[in-house]
Amino acid sequence: MQLDVLIQFYNDFSPASVARFPEFYSDDAWFKDPFNEVRGIAAIQHIFTHMFGQVDAPRFVVTEKVVDANGAMLVWEFFFRMKLWREGKIQVIRGISHLKFDAQGKVRYHRDYWDAAEELYEKLPLIGSIFRFLRKAITS
Repeated sequence: MQLDVLIQFYNDFSPASVARFPEFYSDDAWFKDPFNEVRGIAAIQHIFTHMFGQVDAPRFVVTEKVVDANGAMLVWEFFFRMKLWREGKIQVIRGISHLKFDAQGKVRYHRDYWDAAEELYEKLPLIGSIFRFLRKAITS
């Protein structure tokens, strides 16, 4: 698989894209982010199906790639609107995906790194104020 095709898959990601994971991921692919750790295409598809149920207008934009013989790092921005709060306001999460590929060029390892406290928790109505207070107390 060509990395640019995978990047385009994510840049064009939609609910219909979830069915296309077998084109890009190995059957036993491992996926981890700050909230999930799963193995297998069905489990990965479930995470992204759930995402579409929680947010409106989700959109990934891959802004940079670093490639070596065994894998890649993708720098991305994830834009979305929450369905339950701050309706209409576009939110953004910035992160990096570390990918490793199998012999057929499919993703066998996908780990997302992003700061859940800064990128998500601080934006929540009640606990956000606590996280913002803690951040200010630590950095002052």
